[in-house]
Amino acid sequence: MSGVRAAARIVAEADGRGGTALPVLAGDGPLALRRTRGVGAEARVTVVGAMSAPLGGDRIGLDVVVGPGARLSVGSAAATIALPGRSGEPAHYDVRLTVGDGATLCWRPEPVISARGSDLRMTCRVELAPTARLLLREEQVLGRAGEPPGRLTTRLAVYRAGRALLDQELGYGPGTLGWDGGAVLAGHRAAGQLLLVAPAFEERPVSVRQLGETAVLTPLAGPAALVTAVAPDALRLRRLLDQVTGAGAGGWHGAAEEPAADGGMSRRGSS
Repeated sequence: MSGVRAAARIVAEADGRGGTALPVLAGDGPLALRRTRGVGAEARVTVVGAMSAPLGGDRIGLDVVVGPGARLSVGSAAATIALPGRSGEPAHYDVRLTVGDGATLCWRPEPVISARGSDLRMTCRVELAPTARLLLREEQVLGRAGEPPGRLTTRLAVYRAGRALLDQELGYGPGTLGWDGGAVLAGHRAAGQLLLVAPAFEERPVSVRQLGETAVLTPLAGPAALVTAVAPDALRLRRLLDQVTGAGAGGWHGAAEEPAADGGMSRRGSS
């Protein structure tokens, strides 16, 4: 085996004064972690690429733990670009998110770009306590400008109180049957999803509805809703997903909002 081996970890805990502390902020290899200015009780962390990754043969892991009552937002400074390596082996990027009771996690990395010749296997496993709240955004861009994509496989598995809430795998690029057909991308170059989980959905569940021509909002079997979307490019994909939060590019602040019955997010208090 060749390539980089790296594991980074973030731990957020309620600080006892109405805020959130970050007792563990440990970057490794290509993942540099930076605390940025938070909003209210919410702490914020930005993942900064310290080197080109993931390349073929790399194995990268990121573990995020949000303790009871803590509020954390995690984003990235730039897109993640999957590139081919010399060995011809696939790259692996594994994310594990754990959110405790009464805690909120907003997970909004920039898109993953699948460059020509690359082979990336991504997994994201989420463990939620019964009263945890989550906003999770994933975006995939297939190829850089003017090039075909590499191979990209992503799996998202979400568990709430130990029970499966969502478990899905998506595949794009060479070797994946039907990925560019009318039933999947239909000629679009960007795909994404937005997962919202909050106890308030138990009393005010969303209903299925179409969001424009290329996105749909679907309730899940639990206090959650999933938006799936495709678009010609990353910019238009982001606009589609931002419409759901009702907050534009400024995002969603778990400390100040509750899910609205229409699937958007209605603000309470200041952000």
